[in-house]
Amino acid sequence: MKTRPIRIVGAALALGLTVTGLAACGDNGSDAGSSGATGGSGDSAKKIALLLPENKTARYEAFDKPLFEAAVKADCADCEVIYSNANQDAAKQQQQAEAAITQGAEVLVMSAVDGKSAVTIVQNAKAQGVPVIAYDRFIAGSDYYVSFDNKKVGELQGTGLVEALKAAGKTSGDIVMINGSPTDANAADFKAGAHSVLDSSGYTVKAEFDTPDWSPDNAQEWMESQIGAVQANLVGVYAANDGTAGGAIAALKGGGVNPLPPVTGQDAELAAIQRIISGDQALTIYKAIKPQAEDAAKNAIALANKQKPTASADKEGVPATLLDPVVVTKANIKDTIVADKFYDVADICTAEYAAKCTELGIS
Repeated sequence: MKTRPIRIVGAALALGLTVTGLAACGDNGSDAGSSGATGGSGDSAKKIALLLPENKTARYEAFDKPLFEAAVKADCADCEVIYSNANQDAAKQQQQAEAAITQGAEVLVMSAVDGKSAVTIVQNAKAQGVPVIAYDRFIAGSDYYVSFDNKKVGELQGTGLVEALKAAGKTSGDIVMINGSPTDANAADFKAGAHSVLDSSGYTVKAEFDTPDWSPDNAQEWMESQIGAVQANLVGVYAANDGTAGGAIAALKGGGVNPLPPVTGQDAELAAIQRIISGDQALTIYKAIKPQAEDAAKNAIALANKQKPTASADKEGVPATLLDPVVVTKANIKDTIVADKFYDVADICTAEYAAKCTELGIS
């Protein structure tokens, strides 16, 4: 089986950490709490806060949280992770940050609900001597930023959509764009990257929507409202992530659109991989979360120990590490998602998808 190395802009992350499981965690972390190992040797005990933005996107609870906690434990057995999930509430995230600092957190690792309002959280934390790592979503003024090249994500989505349209024999027609949350700085980068491709592609962006809270329900409702106006010449749908893609596809099916036009996505959610296998979704963007979580953990421990973070790039004056995203289609699920053991084949190829998996050589 061909394996695909995970490429990193600048320098590779050689952390050598092992994660033993990716089981979804049921703790939504509405209030600050703690989880993490105590006992053992290594760095003196430190408290590190992990503040995640929401749980509508499957990745945060299922992957980012357990991978980050495992990476912290591997490098600092005595360190404690104070975990909270803001459930898409910026005011709640600010309260959680303040609570974590009160509990003694020496570093905040935060994926912001609202990138602009999170600047205040950064300023307040730094005023108390607590550095902040912007995790996955950029926050101006933070001490370190680890994410993916988000404009490139949008470019890959736009290019993938154009390629899918041409493969289907569609050389012109209308596209609708279902973008991410207007409060997420990354969503603006995805959108800009996609427009840089689509605006000169020969296809027409007929309608566009910024999805509040990245909500699949909001995406579905908007797509339903557009079908009557765009159906006659609709050839493709740009959806910024897999949740909004799922909402769009549900709306298209409910509106009697058949065959479905190519639909993009992002995050390589299990449901999206299955939709790609079945032909309902054209592509997703795979962002290998493990090296991102490990990098954040490594640099959080460094900052807790008053050391400088290790960076290979810069984002608006903030030291950064930017990882490379990868397009996933039917053609390379086996060489990406399966090869990296992101999901077990048994979880992907359930009874409904077994025959398609066999056709694609996924086993």
